[in-house]
Amino acid sequence: MAISKQYLKTKPVCKVTFTVPAEEATKVAVVGDFNNWKANKASSLKKLKNGSFKGAMELPKETSFEFKYIIDGNYVNETEADRYQWNDFAGGENAVLDL
Repeated sequence: MAISKQYLKTKPVCKVTFTVPAEEATKVAVVGDFNNWKANKASSLKKLKNGSFKGAMELPKETSFEFKYIIDGNYVNETEADRYQWNDFAGGENAVLDL
């Protein structure tokens, strides 16, 4: 799994690209504080020919977001997250994205 960040000079946002290698998966989405933990068309990642899933979104700079991937219905943390944070509601740790 991988996250890349590109800070835009013309806007107060960061373009974040999520890449998830999941050849056997049929559906991958990224959910978190930035989309009220809703898996929908906007949060779905596109499956590439190499079997990985990829998608990008613009998020506000100088903000932190808790998030996870949903891979075929299972919640999975990003292995390269900036850090992890305990979440009582989830009963476990969530990946955190610091922008």
